Amino acid sequence: MRRHGAGGGLTARSKLVAVAVAGCVAMGLGGCAASDSPTAPDAASDATTDDASSSSFVIDQDFPDPDVLTTDDGYIAFATNSPGLNLQWATSTDLASWTVSTDDALPVLPSWASAGRTWAPDVSAAPGGGYLLYFTAEHTATGKQCIGVATSEAPTGPYTPQGTEPIICPFDDGGAIDASTFTDVDGSPYLVWKNDGNCCGLDTWLQLSTLSADGLAVEGDPVRLMKQTEAWEGDLVEAPTLVRHGDAYVLLYSANDYGGDDYAMGVATAPTIAGPYTKQPEPLLTTASSNDAFRGPGGQDIIVDDDGDTLVFHSWDENYIYRGMNTAPIEWDGDVPRIVLP
Repeated sequence: MRRHGAGGGLTARSKLVAVAVAGCVAMGLGGCAASDSPTAPDAASDATTDDASSSSFVIDQDFPDPDVLTTDDGYIAFATNSPGLNLQWATSTDLASWTVSTDDALPVLPSWASAGRTWAPDVSAAPGGGYLLYFTAEHTATGKQCIGVATSEAPTGPYTPQGTEPIICPFDDGGAIDASTFTDVDGSPYLVWKNDGNCCGLDTWLQLSTLSADGLAVEGDPVRLMKQTEAWEGDLVEAPTLVRHGDAYVLLYSANDYGGDDYAMGVATAPTIAGPYTKQPEPLLTTASSNDAFRGPGGQDIIVDDDGDTLVFHSWDENYIYRGMNTAPIEWDGDVPRIVLP
């Protein structure tokens, strides 16, 4: 999933079978979430993909904005909508071979949401048992994107929306997208997200909200962490992913236009959860830095595991028709993550 607090208590798993490891490149900043995500031409289907395919994808079909939940039985990945499904999901025991389900993890949208624009899920264990799903959907009355919450007893759903309104939706700032959970070392739960200002010619801020004890609401005012400032970021930053490494808070993000090669990933670090965050001078991963192995990489999640950390993200196929799911091992240079590229 798109958060893990202080390396906290995940089940050890077999290490990712690397897809032709070639070298190490410093992870930088960048990217963007799929605010206007196109859908794949083919509906999701039960299919198993593995690293023996001709593609570098571990899920070689449209599966953007992946979020991965670690369980005692393996891994569950969730992704943005596809035709006929509000929320996609897939399972794996090793992060390399995945089975994509035809079931919808969120079969019924909340009353405030329009169909066909549901993306960027984040699933985590609920404090009192069961599971919480944070998702982005279009607010029918305003046309803005907003963040909602749903619950389920089972990790794969079906999830039931909670409340009659979104939990985050700053209409005057363009709405909200890309929720991602984080639990700090003291057990405090947070949600990081982006105001969707690029919809309306406004700045895009990655923001931090405190969650209620049950995870069904936010408390107090959000804290603005950072906005677009670098040339490579274009008009926006989005898709925040917060982890703690050592004593540092590490914020991964995506930036620029998600629809092509300019989409990229970046990283910033801070001594406290509220910042200030200092961006690394170069992007974390770009189309060029991967030698076109990953076209427009972004929408990332990080899996913190006893056997090693793994980056999960999407990129475009060679014809720019769909965005498949990729994985890459992570190494750390102090508090800065580095990825092993194929």
